Amino acid sequence: MELEDVGKIDLLFSDETGFNLTPYIPYGWQPVREQITIRSAKDRVCNLYGLLSRKGSLQVWSTPQSINSDFIIECLDELVDQIQRPTVVVLDNAPWHISAKVKQKEEVWNDKDLYLFFLPTYSPHLNLIEMLWRKIKYYEWLKAEDYLSAKALKDALYYIITKYDDEFSINISMNFFA
Repeated sequence: MELEDVGKIDLLFSDETGFNLTPYIPYGWQPVREQITIRSAKDRVCNLYGLLSRKGSLQVWSTPQSINSDFIIECLDELVDQIQRPTVVVLDNAPWHISAKVKQKEEVWNDKDLYLFFLPTYSPHLNLIEMLWRKIKYYEWLKAEDYLSAKALKDALYYIITKYDDEFSINISMNFFA
């Protein structure tokens, strides 16, 4: 992170998440004798793959399909054409991140100053973008009405992502990384 702080590298935290029409509400309250229903639908609306920096930049790709190695490679191929300085992408050990296909691309990316850094297993607390997904999913930024239809959910997600670091942001404490 010191190299990032002095502008020698860019450091991007990377992960994916999926959204469907079942809201992520851990608990709730309702008035006495009033029944509130929560729509339950397991249909996947969209999957997102994102890259988040400590400085607030966010880049997100969306797909209705499952995220796999091919999709990750497409996203990182697009990223490598945009980078201005050596860039480190922090990844967890999901099978599609550590696949043979991704490993084969790693040397090509390294030649273009894009490097992959894999977190220890079972350490989502070290991946900054996990905080972003949590803020979006767990009823902090999405509203109940955003789950009424696939279009409403996609529109709300698009709004949150395009307004990130303007209307929406996460407070990154330096103690988080100490």
